Amino acid sequence: MTVIRAIAISLALGAAGISGQAAAEATSTSSAASVQMQQIRNATAKISYAGKTFLVDPLLARKGAYPGFEGTFRSDRRNPLVELPMPAEDVMKGVDAVIVTHTHLDHWDGGEHQFVPKGVPLFVQNEADAKIIRAQGFTDVRIVGENTVFEGVRLTKTGGQHGTDEMYANSQLAEFLGAAMGIVFQAPDSPTVYLVGDTIWRSEVDQSLAKFNPDVIILNAGEARMVGYTGSIIMSKDDVLRAHKAAPSATIVASHMDAINHMTLSREELREYVEQNGIQDRVLIPADGEILKF
Repeated sequence: MTVIRAIAISLALGAAGISGQAAAEATSTSSAASVQMQQIRNATAKISYAGKTFLVDPLLARKGAYPGFEGTFRSDRRNPLVELPMPAEDVMKGVDAVIVTHTHLDHWDGGEHQFVPKGVPLFVQNEADAKIIRAQGFTDVRIVGENTVFEGVRLTKTGGQHGTDEMYANSQLAEFLGAAMGIVFQAPDSPTVYLVGDTIWRSEVDQSLAKFNPDVIILNAGEARMVGYTGSIIMSKDDVLRAHKAAPSATIVASHMDAINHMTLSREELREYVEQNGIQDRVLIPADGEILKF
């Protein structure tokens, strides 16, 4: 399958514009369909793929609506740390389906579901999450598998672990961290997009990279930390470099930063790290509201 090998075009959002990082013009070897991603806030993103628009992990609350996560870094800070870059109603415009990688509050917030239509197709990782969301009144909840197709787009669930082995050895913490999926988007004549999800780097990530050979890799790279434990519960700046080494021809998009209390890696710090390692042409760090095209 011939695909666009994309280096994303950063576009400004709105008449006033939102400044984004410099990005080279995309190049194409065919008339393959383009893919668009809009970074909303935290892990929330709109992905337009093969003519369909997916809203991933909607966190739609206003700034400071919820307490910080207990037992995590800077838990005294209220979440989200920043406002949405546009009204929640505008976030929902044009959305064909919603993907919830897991039901932690910063990926699916219980107080703001009035913005998500109850009948929208909504994809989740397992029956446990489906049960939670159906109980909230949603009527079209579907579980992603190995070959889930939505109107021409193939969605494949990928695995990982939302924290270190030490963390999962604590039964109470393991229950809190739970499971979280990634998603691979595929369609004929479209770039393959691998949204890795809330996981540390594990063999499942290596296996997914080898199996799908993605053109675009979206990493949750905010390096979220728990008090009393070494290591992060999601990816870090070193994992961004590792992803580039594992898939040097892919475009890497770093997300899940600057919005939740326990994130310890900022966009500014990651940008400096990326430049120090000479991979700025392959790594994109979008601002809230910024649109990337592949």
